[in-house]
Amino acid sequence: MSTHHWYQSALRPPGMLKLALETRLGWEYAATVAARPLLSLAPKGDGHPVLVLPGMLAGDLTTRPLRRYLKRQGYTPYSWEQGLNLGPREGVIEACIERLKSIYLEHERSVSLIGWSLGGLYARELAKALPDAVRSVITMGTPFTGHPKATNAWRVYEFVTGHKIGDDDLHEPLRTPPPVPTTSVFSRTDGIVSWHCSREMPTEHSESIEVKASHLGMGMNPLTLYVIADRLAQPEGEWQPFQRPALLSCLYPDPYRD
Repeated sequence: MSTHHWYQSALRPPGMLKLALETRLGWEYAATVAARPLLSLAPKGDGHPVLVLPGMLAGDLTTRPLRRYLKRQGYTPYSWEQGLNLGPREGVIEACIERLKSIYLEHERSVSLIGWSLGGLYARELAKALPDAVRSVITMGTPFTGHPKATNAWRVYEFVTGHKIGDDDLHEPLRTPPPVPTTSVFSRTDGIVSWHCSREMPTEHSESIEVKASHLGMGMNPLTLYVIADRLAQPEGEWQPFQRPALLSCLYPDPYRD
């Protein structure tokens, strides 16, 4: 697949049908509650800290189900504690860096970062700024590549942040993956972000995993939670790409198929 195709194939945001399907987030949460006994069988953690960053116009309340699951699986989860995510306004990135440093120094262990949508951009950039403090990065529905206006939220982003979409100096650096193990979780039925914008090119330390989920419900979807548990449970320094479970291959399709 050419670089041009990879980066520029997503020229339009998701259509109205996919956008309407975002209403299924309630069903996704209910499915997670029902699947709790099965999710508990996912690989267990080693207690290392995990910082979870919410999406645009969202706060720590939206990531609470994920953080509760991480705690049950044996991790030490942290919220970002900055209220609603209103974009990279003055002081936000600096506060994220200080929070990451504080967690790293408290545990004397590297920190895994999980970012939902816009929060995933923060996670990726934090890992670039402080790679020695970051163990791994997992993003969910994060638009780091493709066309910058291939989302149904770009006008909201411009209104909230005052930043104009389309500035190459702003967007081009976001395409580069962090220098740590990085997993991008995306859905072809995402109604907010074109899935092309969330599909990472595979390298020796980066990958994409496709799930069947909405954008607004991705962080509370049982398929996503299993992936997160599987990725976080890998021993530090021994990262390997995701191996789709044989019995669940239909739930995790090949992310690089045409």
